Amino acid sequence: MTTHRAQRVADLIREVLADLVRRDVRDPRVGIVTLAAVRVSPDLKHARVFVSSLGEPEAREASVEALNHAAPFLRRSLGKTVRLKYVPALLFVADTAQDTGLRIDRLLDEIGNEPGSPEGDEPGPDRGEDG
Repeated sequence: MTTHRAQRVADLIREVLADLVRRDVRDPRVGIVTLAAVRVSPDLKHARVFVSSLGEPEAREASVEALNHAAPFLRRSLGKTVRLKYVPALLFVADTAQDTGLRIDRLLDEIGNEPGSPEGDEPGPDRGEDG
């Protein structure tokens, strides 16, 4: 369970890091990424940053690797920008929520296309015969 303070700190870290990555990280492996979320530990000393990006899995892994390589620089820059007692150690991880959503959509489409599955044109329990 995250406290209100931890959530506010996580949101602030995400905003500042997004700006730092966009403006100051020059590694071409990073590419175009979105910092989807930040989760901080209860003591605010560690932050897990979820990174989402488009492209092949190898390119996404390279983006995360490049961001983890730049983590000490980003942590120092974060410390200069925000006033916290402890600047959290940063760990960048790939955000798999988008992949999971796409996989679920694909599975639902496959189920809908199987023989014997209800067709979209047939009236269902919530559709009337007249309408």
